[in-house]
Amino acid sequence: MATKIDSKIIGYSVAEKSDDRKTDTTVEALQTAANTTEPVAEEKPTSNVIHMHEKVERPDVLIGSTYKIKTPLSDHALYVTVNDIVLNQGTEHELRRPFEIFINSKNMDHFQWIVALTRIMSAVFRKGGDVTFLVEELHSVFDPRGGYFRKGGKFIPSLVAELGNVIEEHLISIGMLKSKELDEHQQKLVTEKRTQYEAAQAKADVAPEAKSAAASDFPSGSQLCIKCNTKAMIIMDGCLTCLNCGDSKCG
Repeated sequence: MATKIDSKIIGYSVAEKSDDRKTDTTVEALQTAANTTEPVAEEKPTSNVIHMHEKVERPDVLIGSTYKIKTPLSDHALYVTVNDIVLNQGTEHELRRPFEIFINSKNMDHFQWIVALTRIMSAVFRKGGDVTFLVEELHSVFDPRGGYFRKGGKFIPSLVAELGNVIEEHLISIGMLKSKELDEHQQKLVTEKRTQYEAAQAKADVAPEAKSAAASDFPSGSQLCIKCNTKAMIIMDGCLTCLNCGDSKCG
C-alpha cells in the first residue's frame, strides 16, 4: 500500500512487511511530529562590554579628592573634584570607582566646554567597565596655540591634557592604574647618568648665567623627551638619554 507524504520527513523506522497497519501508523506519527515541531530559537551572541553588575544609584554622601591646577594660561586656578563610589563595601570584593567629576574656577572663559566635558566623563564613570582609556584620550588633545611647561620641566600640550594628568593621578591613588614610577634598578641608572653629566658640566666650567636660566630641575640645554614629555634629554656617551624616565635612543 503506497502512502503519499506531503510534509518533510524528519525521521523513519523499519516495520515488518506483514503489518501494513503498523507502517501506516508510523508514517502518520512522523507527519504529526513534523507539523508540531517548534522552531529552535537562535542563540544571540553575548556582548563583550563590561557593565556594573548592579543598578547603582547615587548615594547621599560620596568620598573624593580635589586637585588644584594652576597654569600660565590663566591667572585663576582650576579645582577638579573627583568623587568615588564604593562597591561591595565591607566585603572582600570591595572596590572604589570614580563616579562623578566637577571642575570649578573663577575664570569663566572655558565654562561651556568644561561643563560639557565633566558631564560626559561622569556618564562614562557611571557606565562602568574600563574607564582608564579616558587618560590616554585626554593626553592626546593638543592646543593649536601651543602648550606650556609645568614646574619640574614636564610639557603639557593643552589644558585638557592637564585634566588627563589629574584623572591619571586619581586612578593611580584608588588602584585602578599602576604607578609609572621607575623601579629601583632604573632609578639607580638614571641617578648615575645625571651624576656623570653634572660632573662633566662642572669640568667644562659652565657659565653661571646658563645654569640660572634652566627652566626645570634638570640640566640646562636639556631636550624634550617624547616619552614622558619632560625637558630632561641630555647627550651621554654620544646618545640621547632622559634623566627623568631613563629612555635612551641607543636602547
